[in-house]
Amino acid sequence: MDTVKIEKKDSLLLFLLFFVSFLIAVGIFDSGISKTISGFLKLQVHPARLINDFIEIAGIGSALFNAAMVGIIGIILIKLAGIQFSGPTFAAILTMAGFGLFGKTPLNILPIVLGVYISAKVVNKTFKDYLIIALFGTALGPLVSTIAWEIGMPLIPAILTAVAGGIVTGFLLPPIAFSMLHLHQGYNLYNMGLTCGFFGLFTSALIRGLGHSYSATIYWYDGPSLILKMIIPVLSILLIIVGLARGGRKSLKNFLEVLTIPGRLPSDFVDLASLSGTFINSGLIGIFGSLYIFIIDAPFNGPVIGGLLTIMGFGAFGTHVKNSWPVVAGVIIATFASGNSLKAPGPVLAAIFSTTLSPLAGEFGIFAGFIAGVIHLFMVMQTGAWSGGMNLYNNGFAGGLTAALIISVIQWYRTNKEEF
Repeated sequence: MDTVKIEKKDSLLLFLLFFVSFLIAVGIFDSGISKTISGFLKLQVHPARLINDFIEIAGIGSALFNAAMVGIIGIILIKLAGIQFSGPTFAAILTMAGFGLFGKTPLNILPIVLGVYISAKVVNKTFKDYLIIALFGTALGPLVSTIAWEIGMPLIPAILTAVAGGIVTGFLLPPIAFSMLHLHQGYNLYNMGLTCGFFGLFTSALIRGLGHSYSATIYWYDGPSLILKMIIPVLSILLIIVGLARGGRKSLKNFLEVLTIPGRLPSDFVDLASLSGTFINSGLIGIFGSLYIFIIDAPFNGPVIGGLLTIMGFGAFGTHVKNSWPVVAGVIIATFASGNSLKAPGPVLAAIFSTTLSPLAGEFGIFAGFIAGVIHLFMVMQTGAWSGGMNLYNNGFAGGLTAALIISVIQWYRTNKEEF
């Protein structure tokens, strides 16, 4: 058993190392070293609130390089903490790198990580115990950037205040995260999205209450690029090939085993099923996600690629092709009903990230998942403004509220069904 676990750990690490190397190589191939690095430096001092597409701001090479650096930081933190690579860490690295295309930078995530580390020490925990919170808690990186670059303070005080704000944020995330998990009972995969959205409500109110303001500008790249269109399909096909190679004749059986898991947190598909089945599932999610973007003719830009990387990551930690489609279908129908375009920024990201509610379909069936998707779209169109765009996991925030509503109704009905 120990040998098998080591092999799984090594395989996950090798893929993640290839993944960040792939992003760097593609970025430099597209933009050259000089342009890539100069744009990367530009991103470190650029506002990062939703929606800031780093491809639109600094170019393809710089955005991919920034995403890789954010992913590398996550890998280093996992190694330093001494934690085993698994479904949750796989999801965390792909999510971090994905959002490195539209909001996270090495500079704005490190103060938050430090704050989580201090929080662990204060309550006599190891950083290993809080590592997942630290990795996903980087969703509030834009808070650091907002204080540093947007509210108009002198440079040195702004930077010091931003670092301090990030540390305080990280320090407070663990207790909030545990409380939020109880609220939706594990049926929202992006628990840190709900956590960061909740915290973002207070920080946004505080910043505005102190008389500071910041503009709400949307950067959304919609130019043609064969390179951007091929990133997700290439990575997806590689995952499927590796999964098939590892599983051999049992590949299909291993994949079908993943589909039997409802997906409620925590559902590590690597441990509950197999690494080969997990890789195949993750790859298929990337393929189906890419096909959806092609069909609706939406651009493959920073937020879209970042979203697809995220759901591929959660293909190891709760999302699979069976429990996710009813939720996506709900978002699509709700988009038509509301008169919006499927390829508009809000609906296209809602369709991708709505898979945070996949466990509802996995546990309670297609109808529950479909209703969750419908509600999710209408919620996510409102919640971004509540936290001033500082919570990158806005769909996780909306998903958490949606899951809490649906679970409360289901539990009420089950408790009182004999009276109906």
